[in-house]
Amino acid sequence: MYYENFETLCKRHNTNPSQVSRATGIPTSTLTAWKKGSYTPKTDKLQKIADHFGVSLGYLIGTEEEEPNAIDKENNPIVLDDDALELLEELKERPEMRTLFSVSRKATKEDILKAVKIIEALKGDD
Repeated sequence: MYYENFETLCKRHNTNPSQVSRATGIPTSTLTAWKKGSYTPKTDKLQKIADHFGVSLGYLIGTEEEEPNAIDKENNPIVLDDDALELLEELKERPEMRTLFSVSRKATKEDILKAVKIIEALKGDD
């Protein structure tokens, strides 16, 4: 029934049901029966799958419209705190912040650390 969301998440995370089965301990037969529509996994198993992908149970079963969390290069979920969300809003609303962000994409870690030191010196945080 909600298997389509599961398949979409598998594609986004470059994984397959067998790998999810191994990672979560949910038998592949359960996932196969779910795909066929003959069985819906119990809530605890659905929660394990949602946790595995870093999404809410509601998103997995289709009752919530939230987008899945961003993932890093190793397909681990990225959880944003309030400060990061506030920064993202500023990036959207302020042109100078967008410029700073686009320029910093090409910066190396060392470049960023140097910039942080310069900003700290300007603020007098030493």
